[in-house]
Amino acid sequence: MSKSKKVGVWVATVLLAVAFLGAGSAKLTGVAPGPENFARWGYPLWFLYVTGAIEVLAALLLLVPRTATLGAGLAAGTMVGAVLTHLKAGEASHVVSPLVLLSLAVIVGLARRHEVLPPFNRLFARGGLDREVRA
Repeated sequence: MSKSKKVGVWVATVLLAVAFLGAGSAKLTGVAPGPENFARWGYPLWFLYVTGAIEVLAALLLLVPRTATLGAGLAAGTMVGAVLTHLKAGEASHVVSPLVLLSLAVIVGLARRHEVLPPFNRLFARGGLDREVRA
C-alpha cells in the first residue's frame, strides 16, 4: 500500500474511532436524547448501555492495527442496526449519518484486513499448529 493510501486509511480510521468513541460515551453516560430515543424506539434502557459499550469497544479496537478489522465490523454491525431502527421508526431522514459511518467502517475494514489475516495464515500452513508445537 502506498504511503498516501496508508495515511488516508489512518485518517478514516481515526475519524471513525472518534465518532464511535463520542457516540458510545454519550450513551454510556445517559446524555439526552439517548434514553428518550431508545424508549421511543421501544428498546429497554439497558440496550442503550450495551450499544454504548459496543461503540466504545469498536472505537478502541479500530486504533490497534491487528484488531482494526474487528472494530470496523462491530461499527458496521452497529450502523446496520441504526439504519434499520430509523427505518422501522419512520425516520428515513435520519439514516444518512449511519449510512456514512457504515460506508466508512466497510472501507476501513476492507483496507485493513491484511493486518489481521497474517496471524491466522499459520493455521492453514502445511501441518497447522502442530508444526509449531513440535518445534
